[in-house]
Amino acid sequence: MTDNSNSKTTLEDLARLAGVSISTVSRALNDQPLISTRTKQRIWALAREHDYPFRRSMPPAPIGAEGSIVIVTPHTRGRPLPLSHPFFLELLASIGEAARERSCDFTVSHVAPENLDDLVTTTTTSRANGVIFLGQSMLHDEFNQLAETGGRFVVWGAHIPGQKYRSIGSDNLLGGRRATLHLARLGRRRIVFIGGSDPEAQQRRRGYQEALAESGVESDPRLIVQVEFELESAEAAVNRLIRRGIAFDGIVAASDLIALGAIRALRRAGIGVPEDVSVVGYDDMLLSRLSTPALSTIRQDNARAGKLLVASILDATTDDLPTLLPTELIVRESCGG
Repeated sequence: MTDNSNSKTTLEDLARLAGVSISTVSRALNDQPLISTRTKQRIWALAREHDYPFRRSMPPAPIGAEGSIVIVTPHTRGRPLPLSHPFFLELLASIGEAARERSCDFTVSHVAPENLDDLVTTTTTSRANGVIFLGQSMLHDEFNQLAETGGRFVVWGAHIPGQKYRSIGSDNLLGGRRATLHLARLGRRRIVFIGGSDPEAQQRRRGYQEALAESGVESDPRLIVQVEFELESAEAAVNRLIRRGIAFDGIVAASDLIALGAIRALRRAGIGVPEDVSVVGYDDMLLSRLSTPALSTIRQDNARAGKLLVASILDATTDDLPTLLPTELIVRESCGG
């Protein structure tokens, strides 16, 4: 190994060791397409072995990858959602599969952007091709400003009026409407909506309210319940409704995890699902298919979402228009019909 006590390994040293020209070494370290992958790998191995200070010339991804993407995970109320969260775990898997099809690597970042400066830092301080933000939180205005900087990014989340940046998300309004109309067709008249304050849940709630009006079902503010995006919060909220003696015979939940928490509370209270209360979730996670009873839900197309999110970063021809993915009502046991 080269003795670095008195001198550092140079490009000339690497060229001599590899038996190639200095220009070839320089191009290899910068992942130039003119140099074969085998030659790049050999020169990078020599650079590591001889402690060449090559960090500044590192490509955005390991040699042989076609690109690299940074994924920023959601935060709510200043806390990161666990990486084990079932929905985002499935969405991450879909992004990973889409990236693998494109020979692209991805990195999951734990940064928690809170303002425009944080977003700019996130999109400019790595050599990745771009950034996928999962969830918009409350940064809609900041994302609009970020779009003017030229940074390459895309957001998984709701389409918001006045939006200047690209987002991929499901048709939340139609999804909430479909779930509620189905319960109304089953004869349910006291339908609870349970969801958070995020833009996606708010749009699903609007769909719920439109469906109530369309079905001639009276809206009761006591049946709109705000919760955290987690099972325990939903379970506690339904327990409170039961203790207060508020009558209801249906639940539309803004996520499958919320729906499963609601079902757990109902069953512990001796309330039958779907005999007494019909429940519809949103997402169609694997857990919804395995639960007892199996959960009726609104399906989001995660596989398609993953492909579009990756393409938004890697394909220069992708426009900046938001994309709304269609939703589908999946009827299972928790509705009773």
